[in-house]
Amino acid sequence: MSGYPENWESQLESGLNQMGLKLSQDQQQMLLEYLALLMKWNKTYNLTAIRDPEEMVPRQLLDSLSILPLIQGRRILDVGTGAGLPGIPLAICRPDASFTLLDSNGKKTRFVQQAKLELRLENLQVQHSRVEQLADEVGFNTITTRAFAALPKIVELTTGLMADRGILLAMKGTAPQEEMMLLRSAGCKVEIIPLEVPSSGERHAIIIHSAR
Repeated sequence: MSGYPENWESQLESGLNQMGLKLSQDQQQMLLEYLALLMKWNKTYNLTAIRDPEEMVPRQLLDSLSILPLIQGRRILDVGTGAGLPGIPLAICRPDASFTLLDSNGKKTRFVQQAKLELRLENLQVQHSRVEQLADEVGFNTITTRAFAALPKIVELTTGLMADRGILLAMKGTAPQEEMMLLRSAGCKVEIIPLEVPSSGERHAIIIHSAR
């Protein structure tokens, strides 16, 4: 008994093929185990608004993995990770990198910690904290976020945590033209990359480069 809907495996395999991502069978199995754990916890705790099993593979796994080719460096911070998205799927696929998953919601970080233990994700650390309270002397090569705030605010809160030549990688739906214009007028180098996520709506990655 897998503990998750039968069609999840084919949904994931088909989506990965469409996105041109090659993952091992073990990695695919871990992704589905994570999603099954999230579905189980979601019945008791309000961890994510996406509860329809038909939507969970595309909108949680595939959406998270759409930025996998854009991740740079070996130290990654996921700000406002919630139930571990996109941090946990990315950590499963990049065992060579070190991931710090940050959220101020204790209920959600407890779930992420449980997922770390059950999936044996040794390359993942969980931080129950607000981003402005996080101290890090080394700096992160990539800071990911599913855009918990407006882009200028995210940049303000994360600039001090970024390594030299690091990037902020924000996931958005429609392209936030006004927010990007504000950043560019403030001297930030901003890129926008359309993301191809099967069975999902419009998605974009906004990349803001470190000024250092």
